[in-house]
Amino acid sequence: MSPPSLRLTDLAFAYPDGHQALFGVDLTIAPGERVALLGPNGAGKTTLVLHLNGILGGGDGAAGTVEVGGLRVEKRHLREIRRRVGIVFQDPDDQLFMPTVAEDVAFGPANFGLRGPALRERVDEALAAVGMADAADRSPLHLSGGQRRRVALATVLACDPEILVLDEPSSNLDPVARRELAEVLLGLGRTMLMVTHDLPYALQLCPRSVVLDGGTVVADGPTRELLADTELLARHRLELPYGFVLA
Repeated sequence: MSPPSLRLTDLAFAYPDGHQALFGVDLTIAPGERVALLGPNGAGKTTLVLHLNGILGGGDGAAGTVEVGGLRVEKRHLREIRRRVGIVFQDPDDQLFMPTVAEDVAFGPANFGLRGPALRERVDEALAAVGMADAADRSPLHLSGGQRRRVALATVLACDPEILVLDEPSSNLDPVARRELAEVLLGLGRTMLMVTHDLPYALQLCPRSVVLDGGTVVADGPTRELLADTELLARHRLELPYGFVLA
C-alpha cells in the first residue's frame, strides 16, 4: 500500500518574534487527491506551505512532523523533498528567469542531474502537458499572463513531483485563461494542494477542502458541503462571489 502523498502530524510553529502561526495541524492527502486549502489572510496557510519543502521547520519554534510520499521533511532529505514538492507560486515572475521557455522548464530537472536526450524529453513532456509546446523557443516575457502561469506549472512538472502545491493559481487571470488552466490541472492526474481564496475555483478543481484559521484546521470535508455552510464561511471570513449559486 502506497504511503500518503502528504502527511502532517501535530505540526506547530512559532516565529522568532513569538507569533504562533500553527497549532498542532494534522492533515493527510492520499495519492491523486486534489485538496483546496482555504482560510482568511493570516490563517497560517503560507506558513504551512513553507513547511512542505523545508523552508520552515526543523528549528526552534517548530514541532510535529511532515512527510512527503513517506519521506520525512528534514535536513538530510531536503534535496529529494524539494523535487517531490512542486510549488507553483502566485506570481510567475518568481519562477521564470531564463531567456526562453524551454530553458526555464529545463532548469529544475537539470539541477537534479538530468542531461541530454532525457532532459529534452522531460521538457517536451512538461510543455505538452500544459499546452505550451509551441512556445518552447519564445521568451517568457512575450507571453500572456495565463500562458506564463502554465509555463511556470511546466517548470514544476518537469521535476516529476509527488505533489503539486498551487498558490492562488487563478489570481489575475481573465476568464478564458482561468478556464484553460483549470482544464490543464484537471487533466494532470496529480496529487494537488491548492491554496486559494477563489472558492468557485476550489469547487471546480478540488473535491475536498480544508479550512485553516488561527493556525488550526477548523473544517475538513467535501468542498460543496463546506461552501454550502454559510455560518462556517462567515465565521472564518470566507465568502462566495455575489450572485454565485451552488448548483
